[in-house]
Amino acid sequence: MEQQSIENVQPEVIEKRPEVLECDVVRFQNNKEKWVAFVGLLNDQPYEIFTGLMDDDEGIMLPKSVSKGRIIKAITATGKRYDFQFENKRGYKITVEGLNEKFNKEYWNYAKLISGMLRYRMPIENVVKLVGSLSLDDETIDTWKAGVVRALKRYLPGGNEEESEN
Repeated sequence: MEQQSIENVQPEVIEKRPEVLECDVVRFQNNKEKWVAFVGLLNDQPYEIFTGLMDDDEGIMLPKSVSKGRIIKAITATGKRYDFQFENKRGYKITVEGLNEKFNKEYWNYAKLISGMLRYRMPIENVVKLVGSLSLDDETIDTWKAGVVRALKRYLPGGNEEESEN
């Protein structure tokens, strides 16, 4: 029997999202606007992404030192929501509720599509190529697209591990 090389082994598809996923926080700046991406990880690989403008008025207030946390799926009487939780420097848990309500609806819909590709384990390099090739007419959504590409490139072999603040 021939032994299969490690490169040909497909990662396991986990369709049912775990209640809690570890998360990387990636900040970036485009056109003088501050953006943030929350990349939910399963087995250290991107499984979902939430992203949009950092907006203190809407409740996305994160200390600059926060680069990791958890995305928690919460079922409420009004449906499901996704919360981001991190520990502050003193060890207290801080929760930002309703990530799925914090960003522009259009970004949320695109992010759901991208998260579906990640969930079904489309190779990251293909997700990055596909998102990068999207033709979007609106400058703001084009800026969003560039940030998603930047956030996901971190997970490519040899990808940039540093946060981008251009």
